[in-house]
Amino acid sequence: MATGVEKAVETAPVGTDRTDGPDVVPPGKMPRTIQSVERALDILEILADADGELPLNELAAGAHLNASTCHHLLATLVKRGYAGQTSRTRSYFLGPRVTDLSDSRLKQFNLSEIAMPELRRLNDATLESVHLAVLQGTSLVTFAKLDSKLPIRVGSDDGMKADASHATATGKAILAWLPEPEIARVIAQGGLKRFTDKTISTISELMEDLRLVRRNGYSLDNEEFQAGVVCVGAAIRDHAGAVVGSVSGSMPRMRADGDHMAKVKHCVQDCAARISSRFGSPEPEQIQY
Repeated sequence: MATGVEKAVETAPVGTDRTDGPDVVPPGKMPRTIQSVERALDILEILADADGELPLNELAAGAHLNASTCHHLLATLVKRGYAGQTSRTRSYFLGPRVTDLSDSRLKQFNLSEIAMPELRRLNDATLESVHLAVLQGTSLVTFAKLDSKLPIRVGSDDGMKADASHATATGKAILAWLPEPEIARVIAQGGLKRFTDKTISTISELMEDLRLVRRNGYSLDNEEFQAGVVCVGAAIRDHAGAVVGSVSGSMPRMRADGDHMAKVKHCVQDCAARISSRFGSPEPEQIQY
């Protein structure tokens, strides 16, 4: 039986998007918009401005929609958690996902500033390149990086990492702790692009690799994104245990073994734990580098 992740990949369209306008907008012209999205946002803004719950007819009137169209849009918003509905009056209110998004934005806004001292500490301790990354929607985004202090160092093409969650240590450190529907959404959007001959290319391989991440407490990119480059990653968590980002250490294949590799794994996990403590996670034990 296919898992939720496998179903998402099987049904996801390849090479298509959901807009029906051109990709390039001529100078001086506004880009085309999706009417249903605008209507849904109108409803959310009306709910946000209301003093309390609103019945369907008031929402429809405020959004200049007929009741049937408004009801269908609300059903989608309720299903996704962006709106809620009372059982007694059947009126509507803003859902918890709106708060979640707001909290996530604040965390991302502060993450780089909070993490930077620990990233420098990790960089000094390992002498290797270090990265801070987050998942924005379904895209992996590098927030900060510090280059190796050693003569032989690895380069990184951060512009190609958006769809490389399955192939990078930072990406896998985040994916491993997401609910399966969220993993499915990320993979359905970006696919399992092959970057090297070692890139994970099947759902079963990815799920097994993420299981090892959860067991070991760190993720490993073994030349899966760039040939000759090995990376170790670990997740950053908030007070509730939710993953807000990840850190990694990257090194040439020639240095990725023995005591040095063990030290990088140790330091990356400690760095992630120390940053997590700033977001309310339990304080990590003091570890001497």
